Amino acid sequence: MRKIVIYIVFALATIGLKGQSLEGYLQEAELNSPMIQALELRYNIAKEKVNEVNTLPNTTIGAGYFVSEPETRTGAQRARFSVSQMLPWFGTITARENYASSMADTEYAEIVIAKRKLTLSVAQSYYKLFGIKAKQKVLEENIKLLKTYETLALTSVEVGKASAVDVLKLQIRQNELQQQHEVFEESYLAEQAVFNNLLNRGESIAVVVVDEMDIPEDDPVLDKQDLRLNPELLKYDQLYESVMQSELLNQKENAPSFGIGLDYIPVSERDNMVFSDNGKDIVMPMVTFSIPIFNNKFKSVTKQNELRQKEIELQKEERLNVLENTFANAISQRNQARIAHQTQEKNLKQAKDAEEILLKNYETGTIDFNDVLDIQELQLKFQTNQIQSVQLYYLQSAIINYLINK
Repeated sequence: MRKIVIYIVFALATIGLKGQSLEGYLQEAELNSPMIQALELRYNIAKEKVNEVNTLPNTTIGAGYFVSEPETRTGAQRARFSVSQMLPWFGTITARENYASSMADTEYAEIVIAKRKLTLSVAQSYYKLFGIKAKQKVLEENIKLLKTYETLALTSVEVGKASAVDVLKLQIRQNELQQQHEVFEESYLAEQAVFNNLLNRGESIAVVVVDEMDIPEDDPVLDKQDLRLNPELLKYDQLYESVMQSELLNQKENAPSFGIGLDYIPVSERDNMVFSDNGKDIVMPMVTFSIPIFNNKFKSVTKQNELRQKEIELQKEERLNVLENTFANAISQRNQARIAHQTQEKNLKQAKDAEEILLKNYETGTIDFNDVLDIQELQLKFQTNQIQSVQLYYLQSAIINYLINK
């Protein structure tokens, strides 16, 4: 889990950001997550089962009183006391402990997976919040720019070089951008609630996100083989191991079990008779064996375990295919984000050049405010697309990190 956090923080550091806030959010989410806490409790329960199976069957104690005392040569038998203890075959308890431990390992794998998924969700929500904030900032800049154009238009109207319609068009455009800004504010509040719920805290708590993000010049070196170390796949290895331990336990339970015991019978002395062993109590050690002659149950369990192992192998193979597809798609989407970002950067530069030409025309006394609106709309489009490209890049990076981070 810590490696995941370090990776994300490093990714932020490479573009000159302060990543401590995101790292803190990730740690807070892990500490506060009720799902992870529940999984940890389930893991502790599974570990405790190791102690549960490390025990012998109940000791049997019996007592009986002869209502009609049977007479023997040495005297009348008054009562009967017995104690016995069944013992499993050698190694059976160890096999039970190994099986319980393997089941606990599968529960721990679920914790690791849950932490990774939580990290992915928190990071993606964080990047979405950044995207919304960045778009709001761009809208604010464009609204200020339109106000500047509006001032120019009012000046042009006064000297008869523009009409009041141009001013109204600029004001209408400002209204539209203000509407988009307010819509984004609602989107931000909704995503902020999602983010805070992931951290298991109040939905209205303010979230601090970085002001700027950019796509790094080079992507981290990736090794697709690391996919096989993903906890979602390692979980199947743990399940396979638990089935193996289950079969070893089944073989042990198929072996005979034996028991030891002791019977004690107090005997009354015979009156008016003197002979050796008169009234001597009876002590009888006992040994018992339990042999599973009809062992169809154990054969069936063996067959079930074989089928279960094949099922787990196929499930792992299928999951690997899904992860590989997700990995390939994330790499493609991230590359597309880089391409789109580079294209929008070129377009934005050309739009700014066009804007400068329009402003120079104003100095000479000619300006077409329809062209101003067109250029402003293009600039906003390119800026928004550029933000979306950055956001997409990091959203896909978070997925890649989930898939292959060791």
